[in-house]
Amino acid sequence: MQMNEWIKKHYPEPNLYRWIGVVLEGVSAIVLLFIVLLTCGDVVGRYFFNNSIDGAVEMTQLGLAIMVFAQMPVMTWRGSHVVVDLLDAVLGKRVIKVLGIFSVFIVSTSFYFLALRIFQLAERSIRRGELTEYLELPAGYIAQYIAVMSWLTAACMLTYGAYRVLTNKNDVSQSVGE
Repeated sequence: MQMNEWIKKHYPEPNLYRWIGVVLEGVSAIVLLFIVLLTCGDVVGRYFFNNSIDGAVEMTQLGLAIMVFAQMPVMTWRGSHVVVDLLDAVLGKRVIKVLGIFSVFIVSTSFYFLALRIFQLAERSIRRGELTEYLELPAGYIAQYIAVMSWLTAACMLTYGAYRVLTNKNDVSQSVGE
């Protein structure tokens, strides 16, 4: 199976969303591999050579932030969040659709304003020259990344999330290519 066929099989979203998903999940996979190798190296260094990797905890924290916020847009447009549907059988399909559109609006608005505040704090951090504790990396840049990914999550929720609600494509197994 060629790479393009594999991507089409496992990423059924429309073209732009497909490639955003491939890139973001690729970033997450690479960062996860880095965290695993870093942790293994740190443990081996600590127990066998009596010397751990300097800054391993801070690099792990930064890696987790990169990985989690790279996955947020993907999870959002696939509808992979935890959903409680106790009242779906009682309420009609029209009410469920209205509530879905309402939740799309609330979630996207929340992510937008959260990202706006995070970006303001990141700019302030960069202006002040704040650095991480051990590795002395500029702390504002990771906060800017978090803000940008939150904006991307808001945009994905407004566009493809709303499309999924309006076209009744909310089955998670359908969206992950199973």
